[in-house]
Amino acid sequence: MLLFDLDGTLIDSTEAIITSFKHTFKQLDFDFKGKDEDIKDLIGYPLDIMYKDLGVDEEQVWDFVDAYKEKYKDISKEKTLLLDNVKETLKIASSFARLSIVTTKTAKYTKPLLEHLDILDYFEFITGREDVENPKPHPEPILKTLDLMNYDETKHKVWMIGDTKLDLICANSAGVNCVGVLCGYANEDSLKEYSGFIVQDSLDAVNLIKDITNPSL
Repeated sequence: MLLFDLDGTLIDSTEAIITSFKHTFKQLDFDFKGKDEDIKDLIGYPLDIMYKDLGVDEEQVWDFVDAYKEKYKDISKEKTLLLDNVKETLKIASSFARLSIVTTKTAKYTKPLLEHLDILDYFEFITGREDVENPKPHPEPILKTLDLMNYDETKHKVWMIGDTKLDLICANSAGVNCVGVLCGYANEDSLKEYSGFIVQDSLDAVNLIKDITNPSL
């Protein structure tokens, strides 16, 4: 079983995310004094945490989250790209494993986006922010996904592939293997504390896992 993060692991939606944040700042009259990089540094966290860290008052956070979702829904398809080698990655991965996605994005908006990118059919389940009480780095998103996949520890090996420490901490807390990738939003130093496997991208990660778990393939 292979579990994938989404942003920075399989897709690049940086432009869609930053555009949506700036739209909400303007719409809700918030004087954001930071830079695009400040938003980018928080990608991977739930939206409410991102807004709080960017200075939005706690009582207003959910107004911003709702406005963000409306804007993101409208622009995500045109402003999101697959990262390099993703289709090859998923073709190889699906040849020896069952695949699902574990993301802090809203699953309701993620499914049409992945359909647009022509990769939705590779995945059995998409566990999004609305599906859990406790998002990454809490283990609940992975444990929920494994439950949906009828995980049996006597039969199945599980790996999580992600680009931030949130993914790797989540995996460690859930008791599953993990690989960090450098094609997203974190650097090697921030990842290697949480995994002994750090590679360039999801294709390298899948090939590594394939070699470890199915060396004869």
